[in-house]
Amino acid sequence: MYKKINYITAVLVLLASISVNAQVTTQSPYSKYGVGNLKGILLPQFRAMGGISTAVNKPTGYNNINIQNPASYAGITSTTIDVGIGGTFTNLKKNGATENSFNGTLSHLALAFPVNQHSALSFGILPYSELGYNFSNQQTITSTPGNPSSSVVNNVYSGEGGLTKAYIGYGYRFGEHFRVGGNIEYLFGNLMENKGVEFVNDPGAFATRLQNKNSIGGISFSYGAQYDIRLNTKTLLTFGYSGSSASTINSTRTFMASKYLYDGASGESNVTVETVDSIASGKSNLKLPLVHNFGIALQKDNKWLIGADFRTGKWSSYSINGVNQGLQNSQGASIGGQITPDITSINSYFKRVDYRLGFSYDKTYINISDKDVKQMAISFGLGLPLANAQTRGTFYKLNFTTELGRRGTMQTGALQENYVSFHLGFTLNDTWFKRFKFD
Repeated sequence: MYKKINYITAVLVLLASISVNAQVTTQSPYSKYGVGNLKGILLPQFRAMGGISTAVNKPTGYNNINIQNPASYAGITSTTIDVGIGGTFTNLKKNGATENSFNGTLSHLALAFPVNQHSALSFGILPYSELGYNFSNQQTITSTPGNPSSSVVNNVYSGEGGLTKAYIGYGYRFGEHFRVGGNIEYLFGNLMENKGVEFVNDPGAFATRLQNKNSIGGISFSYGAQYDIRLNTKTLLTFGYSGSSASTINSTRTFMASKYLYDGASGESNVTVETVDSIASGKSNLKLPLVHNFGIALQKDNKWLIGADFRTGKWSSYSINGVNQGLQNSQGASIGGQITPDITSINSYFKRVDYRLGFSYDKTYINISDKDVKQMAISFGLGLPLANAQTRGTFYKLNFTTELGRRGTMQTGALQENYVSFHLGFTLNDTWFKRFKFD
C-alpha cells in the first residue's frame, strides 16, 4: 500500500509542477461579467461526453467521481482518487484584429471511498470560475473655445482572479434503484477589476486607476437524485436531477484609487505615483442563483452509454450587496456518450479503451446590446487503462479530453472567442480501508 501512496504522490507532484510552470491567468473579455467564466464541476471523462453527468452513475466496471450529481457517490465500491490538469488555447477576434493566449493549471483533486454497502463519501477541490481580461478603447476629446487642442484618451479595463470550490459530499442508495446525495461546498477566492484612464498625447498628465477587489468566502449547497430502471439483464435506463441552492456568500469589498505616469509614445505604464484613496467597505454579500440540472442516460453494462442533460440557472437574481448585476437566466443542453468495444479483451488493448464524444450548447448569462452571448463546443476523448489487477481490486485509468469551442459571435462587430481545451485526468480505484479475513 505504501508503494501505491508513493506512486500517487509522485503523480500529484508532477501534475502540480506542470501547472506551476503554465500561465494561470485566463484571457477572456467575457469573464468581466458575473463571477467570471464558469468552469463547471466536471472531470475529464464527463467533459468528453459533452458534459452529460446528471444521470451517469458507473458507465463501465470502474468507479468515477461524479461531482455534478452527489447521488452517484452511492455507487462507489472502492477507494477512488482523481487528479488532473487542464490547458486552454484561446483566439480572440474582433473587427479583423486577433489575439492568442494560453492558460493552464491544476484542474481538480477529488477522493471518494465507500462508507458501507449503501453509501460513500467524497471530498475534493476544483476551480469554479476564472476572471482574466485586459482590453481598452480609445476616444478623442474634441477641442473647445477655451481649449483649442484635442486629447486622446485610453480607457483601460483589466481583471484577474477567480473562485475555487472545496466540497465534501455523501451519497446513499435506497434499495437497488434509487440514490440521493448532497455536497457541502466552500467557495472562496478574489475577483479584482481595474478601470484606468490614460492621456495618450499629454505626457505631463497623470493617468488614474480605480480598483475594485472582492474577496469571497462562504458556504453553498448542492444535491441530487438518480433512479434506475433495468430494461433487461444488461441494459439500464437512468433518470437524474441535481441542483445548487440560491446561496448567499460572504464577501469583503475594497476600493482603491491611484494615479500613475503613462508614456503615450511607448504605451508603457510606469509605477504608481500615489494612492489617492483606499476604502475597505467591510462585509457585504454575494447572492448566487438557483441552478437545476436534468439528465437521462441509457447504457449497456460495460459496453456503451448515451445520454442528454438540460440545465438552467436563475442568474437574473445574482447580486452583490443587494445590487442586481444585470445578468440574464442561463440555459444549456448536452448530448454525448461513450463506447468500450470489449472491456475483457486480452489480445487487443484498444478494445479496452473508452471512446467518448459529445456536444454542448449554452445561452450564457451574458447579454450585450440585447444580444445573447452563446457558447457551443464539441468534445471527444479517450479513457486509457494503465493497469488491471482485478484480483487485487486495483485499477488505473488515464482520461484525456479535447474540447473545441466558441463563445460569442462576429456579427455587428462583436467579440468572438475560439478555444481549444485539453483536460488530462488520472483515476485510481483501489481497496484501501477494507478489512480482509484470512482462514
